[in-house]
Amino acid sequence: MAFRPLPSSRRALVAVSLLLAACHSGGDKVPGNREDHQPWHDISESETVRFTGTEPFWSGQVSGSRLTYSTPDNLDGETIKVSRFAGRGGLSFSGQLAAGAMTLAITPGQCNDGMSDRRYPYMVTLQVGGDLRKGCGWTDRQPHTGGE
Repeated sequence: MAFRPLPSSRRALVAVSLLLAACHSGGDKVPGNREDHQPWHDISESETVRFTGTEPFWSGQVSGSRLTYSTPDNLDGETIKVSRFAGRGGLSFSGQLAAGAMTLAITPGQCNDGMSDRRYPYMVTLQVGGDLRKGCGWTDRQPHTGGE
């Protein structure tokens, strides 16, 4: 049997899944000294997640199974259907933008957009096709603080 490499979209999904699994510190325990095997649940399925990044500027939001991705060239954004995956240390959304396969990974951690004094509760990694971007995220329940 010949080895066939995974398509780039599959490699990205596998990489993000491994990243989310690795982000867990391993310190959570449940009574009886058994490891907690529950998926990450800081952001409920009913919450809207907003995200932003710079260099180049991009932003968007995920609500339910719909993600809107915006850039300065497309201020109205592109809205697509996404699938949600809750790993051990974060959350990801995957779908298909016109520019290519898209995976948005969200992990807990203080984030700064580098352009303001705002502090965000989530770090965001966005892969579109072969481009990897980093940014910040928030929800209404867990908003950004500081800045304008």
